[in-house]
Amino acid sequence: MLNPRQRQLLDAVRQSVTISVEELAQQLDVTPQTVRRDIKQMEEASLLTRYHGGVGISSSVENIEYSQRQTLNSEAKSGIAAAVAQRVPSGCSLMINIGTTTEEVARALMHHQGLHVVTNNLNVAAILADNPQCEVIVAGGVVRGRDRGIVGEATIDFIRQFKVDIGIIGISSIDEDRSRRRSHPCECGLFAWNLTAACCVWTSHRIISPLYKSNTGERYNFSLATLNSVTSVTHF
Repeated sequence: MLNPRQRQLLDAVRQSVTISVEELAQQLDVTPQTVRRDIKQMEEASLLTRYHGGVGISSSVENIEYSQRQTLNSEAKSGIAAAVAQRVPSGCSLMINIGTTTEEVARALMHHQGLHVVTNNLNVAAILADNPQCEVIVAGGVVRGRDRGIVGEATIDFIRQFKVDIGIIGISSIDEDRSRRRSHPCECGLFAWNLTAACCVWTSHRIISPLYKSNTGERYNFSLATLNSVTSVTHF
């Protein structure tokens, strides 16, 4: 069982792709030796993985969590996906980002014709690659093992090249301050470019009460945009 400091350490690591021992020590206001002891215990519990100069979440833990998210609220996600697919005309260009709901949207687009899809989600790319009437363009960058998302500065640079008709953007939660949020800071820059690259942006989220909770019950710290930028809301 993790003590409060170790839980705080785990949260700090979750918010970064990797983080150094020194950064963790500074955030937790403890010595690097204390951090190393905690990391050793958590690595033995398969919660963390040590890398050269840093530490990250164990890939097995992240993959289990992502597979669980893929089945969470599956009926609602399928309903959202079907409704979105009905509104996507054949022959248009799309940008689809990381997320389990956007993957459901990709499945619902399997019979559309003449689509041109730009994505930083390898799962979306694999799904739509089976549609012979769909051209799939995959962003470059760093592949994140836990969800097969592609992230990093190279990804943003790649997305900057495109202007699409529709951006289909998954979000993690809507906060009580009316901001739309994601669980990871590196996705915020990508989201900003998704917004500017698309003529029309649709975001997907199944809102539950209270508003600042995600559909997994977690609160996310990284703001992407506010609801002031929303021009219309459709209930599915």
